[in-house]
Amino acid sequence: MIHQTQTTGTHTRRHFLASSSMGIGSVALSWLLKQDPLLAKDPAIRPELVNKHFDLIPKPTHHAPKAKAMISMFMQGGPSHLDMFDPKPMLQKYDGKKFPGDIKYDNAAQASSTVLGSPWKFSKHGECGTELSELLPGLSEVVDDIVVMRSMHTSVNNHGQSIYAMHTGRILAGRPTLGSWLTYGLGSESENLPAYIAMVDPGGAPVLGVNNWTNGWLPSLYQGTVIRPKEPRILNLNAPPHLSGKAQEKYLDFLVKLNQRHLSQHPGEDDLSARIASYELAAKMQTAATEALDLSKETKATQALYGIDVPESAEFGKRCLISRRLIERGVRFVQIMTGNQHWDHHNSMRTALPRTCKRVDVPSAGLVKDLKQRGLLDETLVHWGGEMGRLPVIQNDAGIAKQGRDHNTYGFSMWLAGGGLKGGMTYGATDEFGHHAVVDKVSPSDYHATLMHLFGMDAERLTFTRNGAEQSLIDRQVNRIVHDIIA
Repeated sequence: MIHQTQTTGTHTRRHFLASSSMGIGSVALSWLLKQDPLLAKDPAIRPELVNKHFDLIPKPTHHAPKAKAMISMFMQGGPSHLDMFDPKPMLQKYDGKKFPGDIKYDNAAQASSTVLGSPWKFSKHGECGTELSELLPGLSEVVDDIVVMRSMHTSVNNHGQSIYAMHTGRILAGRPTLGSWLTYGLGSESENLPAYIAMVDPGGAPVLGVNNWTNGWLPSLYQGTVIRPKEPRILNLNAPPHLSGKAQEKYLDFLVKLNQRHLSQHPGEDDLSARIASYELAAKMQTAATEALDLSKETKATQALYGIDVPESAEFGKRCLISRRLIERGVRFVQIMTGNQHWDHHNSMRTALPRTCKRVDVPSAGLVKDLKQRGLLDETLVHWGGEMGRLPVIQNDAGIAKQGRDHNTYGFSMWLAGGGLKGGMTYGATDEFGHHAVVDKVSPSDYHATLMHLFGMDAERLTFTRNGAEQSLIDRQVNRIVHDIIA
């Protein structure tokens, strides 16, 4: 298909935008430069009778919602549930002995059948008495506000497929993530900030990179907007001095006219209308995002609550505090990512796991405390977890200092708080060695159906027509809403 470009005089729309060097925000620029060719229409697909319009205006829900926003702290790599959330006396009893059963290894070369009891002690906390490891002193202070889910499973024993399962409901690439579905279905309470924000780690992007916050085949308006871990947190946010003020206003007014003329000549191009909306949002972000990302007005007490005064937890604490500021300002979904394989402790677990826990434990708990004291926890759903857990046997059996645990996607833990959930409880169970989820198993589709229900949405009814077929977050998958954890 030949791409026809709207022209004005001797300048094309693309030439105007590329040469003006305006700071219209990274949320829009990449779509313009990399995705500008319009999508060809397949004549075999039945055309829509009414052209669809995509925006971020708040949408009605299927039923009364309990949650309005979500903050997901995604611990990529596989936190060891056996050493943090899921105490197993049988591990201690069999420590150093042969595992009395079958183990599904990921790395057979370093595998062993020797049971590894947890080196860390578990104890009961809070009025609920939930047992947590000594590695989590921060979380132990908010245990009455969280539900620990001990029966998660994806049953695909590698990082990529399990990440896809947890984010998109499938083990294959190309589908929209949870954040994209929520913003597509619900819109945003903010007119000046993106509805969906992804906050990446200074240690590097997680496994699968941008696929962790992709819009898949939903319009690009619903893709996660990346906030960098260092300043400037959003690239190209502000205009250069010679284009600021009135000069930029005139450029943007002209851009609006070009975009609208271009759209009128290509009616029904969903991706084009979504990109135009993103440009308009980017202009509004210049003031709103700068203010939202500025922590200087937060009190020292608040910053200490997030562990920002401690070097080990300062960086993660800042991202947690920013996430609270974002949802206060109407952002629908904030995703805080740890870096590539930070939790993938195949070896040297005795030193690596405490170091990683210290980095995130106090900030995670501080987020729950802060939301609660501000009256935001009831309507903000908080998630903490990764794509897998670890096995009950030793990997790399080359001395205590080098021992680790291999992947385990057949049973693992995560925790949730707020957003209409019960606090102070555990849900589900793994077997006596923590290898397989066996009681009240929760699949990714169960998890997603439950989250959507909390947001007032029926996950099966929230659909998008693609290639003539209706698609949903959990289409054609067996799923259930986990009502037992809902208040």
